[in-house]
Amino acid sequence: MILVSFGGPERTEDVIPFLENVLRGRNVPRARMLEVAEHYYLLGGRSPINDQCRELIAALRQVIDLPIYWGNRNWHPLLPGTLRQMQQDGVRRAVAIATSAYSSYSGCRQYLENIAAACPDGLVVDKLPPFSAHPKFIEATADRVQAALDRAPQARLVYTGHSIPLSMAATSRYEQEIRDTARRVSQLVSHDEWDIAWQSRSGPPSQPWLEPDILSHLRALAWSGVKDVVVAPIGFLSDHMEVLYDLDHEAAALARELGINFVRAQTVGTHPALIAMLKELIEERLNADAPSVCPEDCCPPAPAIRPR
Repeated sequence: MILVSFGGPERTEDVIPFLENVLRGRNVPRARMLEVAEHYYLLGGRSPINDQCRELIAALRQVIDLPIYWGNRNWHPLLPGTLRQMQQDGVRRAVAIATSAYSSYSGCRQYLENIAAACPDGLVVDKLPPFSAHPKFIEATADRVQAALDRAPQARLVYTGHSIPLSMAATSRYEQEIRDTARRVSQLVSHDEWDIAWQSRSGPPSQPWLEPDILSHLRALAWSGVKDVVVAPIGFLSDHMEVLYDLDHEAAALARELGINFVRAQTVGTHPALIAMLKELIEERLNADAPSVCPEDCCPPAPAIRPR
């Protein structure tokens, strides 16, 4: 099997080349790129996502008797090199896990495109479909949320996901899947006071994205008299850079200014229920007669926004 992820810099010198890879072909001003680079420098110039991928691989090796490879979209180890190595090692068929639980262009379809573009002849890679509705994913998420609620039982519960353009949300089930996860988790933890907010927007102001932004939502909660908030980033599998900067740094600082007690729930990470789910899904795919196939029109990219 192969773990396919976004990738992240391992040292300060990697930050700018990494971001240039991420933004290649996109109309993002260099000033905005340098602003995002400061987020990495604040945390030592090293993204946590690679170590979190290593932890996930180590956990899977405890339950799966298969060679496990790893390839990233944007930084080393890069996906094309990993797929070539798999072919050289004699692998003919593999199951891919992408580090995203939800349907969207960037979280699912783009990984399929990345794999198809880089896959050498003679190697078939079958990507697991999005799994946010799986009972074990809901169980792992609810366990993380409950641990946070134990620290602030009367808190307003705010779930977050990565904001995406409305044009992209309109052609995928991403927003609905986030809402379904939030509803099911809230039922499991018996907590009725909850909302959904969005984080990590990166598009131009002229392009509408999912709202409300988490910072705006915290201000609205403070205005309405809320004093305790638990924020659960259910749209992310691990506590990577956007979780650490956008929530633990930026949102937590705003909450202090507003006089709100801010508690952040962990992401699922390597929760035992998540590992059990992935083992189950991998075995199902390996025993299937044919690879899973998404419809050709599933989760298309958002239309390009031309500068004005």
